[in-house]
Amino acid sequence: MQISTVAIIGGLGKTGGRVAERLKDRGIDVRAASRSTTPAFDWQDRDTWHQALEGASAAYVTFQPDLAVAWAAEAISAFAKTAVEAGVGHIVLLSGRGEDGAVLSEQELKAVGVDYTVLRASWFNQNFSEGAFLDGLLQGKLALPVGDVPEPFVDAADLADVAVEALTNPRHRNQTYELTGPRALTFRDAVSEIAAASGRAIDYERVPIDTFMAEMTATGLPRETTDLLHELFTQVLDGRNSRVEDGVRQILGRRPRDFSDYARETAASGIWSI
Repeated sequence: MQISTVAIIGGLGKTGGRVAERLKDRGIDVRAASRSTTPAFDWQDRDTWHQALEGASAAYVTFQPDLAVAWAAEAISAFAKTAVEAGVGHIVLLSGRGEDGAVLSEQELKAVGVDYTVLRASWFNQNFSEGAFLDGLLQGKLALPVGDVPEPFVDAADLADVAVEALTNPRHRNQTYELTGPRALTFRDAVSEIAAASGRAIDYERVPIDTFMAEMTATGLPRETTDLLHELFTQVLDGRNSRVEDGVRQILGRRPRDFSDYARETAASGIWSI
């Protein structure tokens, strides 16, 4: 099927922006859609959905705040129906590994009948350089309620390459892929590699989940966000996702980027310097 325009829902995010750049490099028209774009897209304002999708033949979808939240599955179902009405024939959904809510959202997407590709991703390498973990690293200590549970962190660049291939190659339609990096590391291991690559002394501290949640609540985060964090750190990081999977190689025909390569190249950018 010929691709005309790809709508990128969450087009300014870690993966959405990377997917958009790669599609443009291939000469494919892209419409990035978020709350700050024109037209705007807001998951909690369904009146914005149709205009953001109209005229697109495919969509890459990231859900905010996370598919684990209680209202995500129903929203994904309604979104997919709106997408079909707008003429979208294929939806590539970024999902999460080991999240019960994400599985429900995947099922709702499939039930609509539109062609889909589900990309179940591990935690991103870029959480350490473009996300919530950066401040702790800059302060010299990352404190999280995670012990020696390995996580096969995946690189956002690999995820973007996978998404573009899924969007442009029909053989990936109606498939679900598990995307991880090539090896699993504990958070302590990951911080140690970042410290070595950046030439800085950076510690990792495991804190009790109750202490962590109290600190997050004290910052003024809404209840939905703190509940989500609790689920991510207690359910998703309970060891169920420690296994390395081969989804990146299945789609791209190459090995995924190793965390050490990410740490070395990111350190060279100066992001972890103080």
